[in-house]
Amino acid sequence: MIVVAIIGILAAIAIPKFADLIRKSSEGACKGNLGSLRSALSIYYADMEGQYPGDPRSMTVNGKYLTAIPKVKTPNYHAETSAVLSGSFSAGLQETGGWIYASDHTETEFGQVFVDCTHTDTKTTRWSSY
Repeated sequence: MIVVAIIGILAAIAIPKFADLIRKSSEGACKGNLGSLRSALSIYYADMEGQYPGDPRSMTVNGKYLTAIPKVKTPNYHAETSAVLSGSFSAGLQETGGWIYASDHTETEFGQVFVDCTHTDTKTTRWSSY
């Protein structure tokens, strides 16, 4: 009986920790994918001598910059997606859970990519602030 009670206590502690680790790994994957997308944009910008693409999906043609748009993983809030919204970042987020690309050249955020989610991660940082 004592052994079963100890196993039950350990399971009650371990299962929530395991779920938290899975969420943190998804958050890390999202940050890594965002970094990959931003790096590809920087390389494109350099190759095109100061021009950002009108749409980041054009960087996947021939696989020179990206083979595919990476997925956004915002655990517990939105499904995984590689959708990209292009437009004005200052107009506000659409809360799709995908990427938002600031394609309006009059904005200070022009050429940047953000996560289109206003929820927070495990460290209470808004996804869109990455």
